[in-house]
Amino acid sequence: MGSYVDDNYDYLFKVVLIGDSGVGKSNLLSRFSKNEFSLDSKSTIGVEFATRSISVDDKIIKGQIWDTAGQERYRAITSAYYRGTVGALIVYDITRKVTFENVERWLKELREHTDQNIVIMLVGNKADLHHLRAVQIEEAKAFSEKENVFFMETSALEALNVENAFTQVLTQIYRAMSRKALGISNDPSPVPKGQTINIGGKDDVSAVKKAGCCSK
Repeated sequence: MGSYVDDNYDYLFKVVLIGDSGVGKSNLLSRFSKNEFSLDSKSTIGVEFATRSISVDDKIIKGQIWDTAGQERYRAITSAYYRGTVGALIVYDITRKVTFENVERWLKELREHTDQNIVIMLVGNKADLHHLRAVQIEEAKAFSEKENVFFMETSALEALNVENAFTQVLTQIYRAMSRKALGISNDPSPVPKGQTINIGGKDDVSAVKKAGCCSK
């Protein structure tokens, strides 16, 4: 899979990053979208997003990845943040057990505000700190299997599996959409170039232009 210039794409999918504060969501996004990592990364205030395109089955899929703060005081933006979302990465820190314990709450919130067909991946970040591990891989795998979501451990610092995590989510969204187009399942439908996917969830989403709001 390769990356392409942002204004050249066939489909646009909105994906959100959620999880507790300090788990590395912003650095995961920065690593995927710009191949950058900052040791001085500060907590996200409000909402930020970045874009990147990949190639899947000869189609160019543009991911619009939204990142928001994990702190409770920003919960008021919830409904707007999730609107039109078709994919999500729920991130926890493998060295902080409480961030994994809170995944269940994040998953519940996500499912309350999105369509049932959303593609979800559980991400255990900071895998480079394996010597400080507080969450075992087996525990996370068991949870992901129980909740029927994908699972992967990543390291934004070492660029471990970051590409794989985002591209798998975007690919699974596209494949689900393609099955829907063929009448195989009830997953997302294809939309014209330049629009976000809305999978019939809680709110409608307007067309997103290739300039302005979608530019980096």
